[in-house]
Amino acid sequence: MPAPSEQLKSPALRVLVERGFFEAASDITAIDAAMQAGMVTFYNGYDPTAASLHAGSLLTIMAARHLQRHGHRPLMLLGGATARVGDPSGRSETRKMLDDQQIASNLASLQRQFARFLHFDSGAPNDAQVIDNNDWLAGLRYIEFIRDIGRHFTVNRMIAAKTYRERLESEQPLSFLEFNYQLLQAYDFLHLHREYDCSLQVGGADQWGNMISGVELIRRVGAEQDDNDRPDTAHCLTYPLLITADGSKMGKTAKGALWLDPELCSPFDYYQFWINCHDRDVEMLLRLFTELPLEQVAELASHEGAALKQAKDTLAFETTKLLHGEDEAERARRATAQAFGSGEDWSALPCIEINEPELRLLDLVVHDSVGGFKSKRDARERIKSGAVKIDSEPATDPAELITPERCGDDGLRLQIGRKKRFRVKLTT
Repeated sequence: MPAPSEQLKSPALRVLVERGFFEAASDITAIDAAMQAGMVTFYNGYDPTAASLHAGSLLTIMAARHLQRHGHRPLMLLGGATARVGDPSGRSETRKMLDDQQIASNLASLQRQFARFLHFDSGAPNDAQVIDNNDWLAGLRYIEFIRDIGRHFTVNRMIAAKTYRERLESEQPLSFLEFNYQLLQAYDFLHLHREYDCSLQVGGADQWGNMISGVELIRRVGAEQDDNDRPDTAHCLTYPLLITADGSKMGKTAKGALWLDPELCSPFDYYQFWINCHDRDVEMLLRLFTELPLEQVAELASHEGAALKQAKDTLAFETTKLLHGEDEAERARRATAQAFGSGEDWSALPCIEINEPELRLLDLVVHDSVGGFKSKRDARERIKSGAVKIDSEPATDPAELITPERCGDDGLRLQIGRKKRFRVKLTT
């Protein structure tokens, strides 16, 4: 159980506990003392397996933001090497392998997203730094690595870890490549400890086994080196894995992951995710994903029913502002008011452009850019029942033809159900 915040001396750790970031730690008392004594260098790892991080990753970035604001130094480790292996944590199957070009492109995208939340190159001693583990892992010699690092691990203990045990018990394939992941992550911590004076690894609760292995590796290697004048103490701290009130993982939407890249998820769609959250999640999301004072969070979340809408409006605005800036947050707020109000002005809504000379209504509402329905069968039935409107009028014919001329310069106003509204233009 987390230590009560009033027992903690360091403001940074106290904030993490009070706002709900804390799940477990190797030694919370020692971490608290280190943070109280001065700047702690910590790291969080991200494998660049996609062109964008998603809102599930945002929890760890917000925690890093809090720690940095309290004087501690973030190392944002990108797994340019470990992405070639694949972390089996939380997975029932092997991850897809990426080529070097895709990994390099993903690395560049993720760095830009970190910069929205953390300060880099400001001249402060706790400036964040992005590091790629390919810089040291790619050049490892296998025999030396197994001899010097692998001997500190036992297979008995590794297969007892939840990640590996569940794979084996379910008789799902676990490749030798994936089995090495824990060693590589532990070695990352050892390298950062040696080269960057990093003494703390942070991450999601599903990473506990990998993280504690790094802590133990640093201790064991240090114990063998009598001439080592650096204290070989290292710790790890985990954040909770968030499950929303509807039972889904944080950041999951009907269209898939809630991406942080505006090319993959527009500020308007990002805003919609937060404003449409479950009532029971409002206080938790305000605590974790905004920087509003906790007294204000409690006041906003104390309302019920329709009065809770103000809290959701605030949540959506504050989260969108952090990621996309205040101008985009204001635009998303205005677009939301237009889309779900009674007026005819939808000019602030983002316009979806589809490169087609013409489309049947049925094909339009299931198009990937619109994502209105899961299947054509479902779409056909819903269209006939009046669930789809064009320019505020019911459109009940699935074969109705949509053309660029009909869309006009401002786009056709498409409404699907009560919550999905778009401006759509066909281009040729």
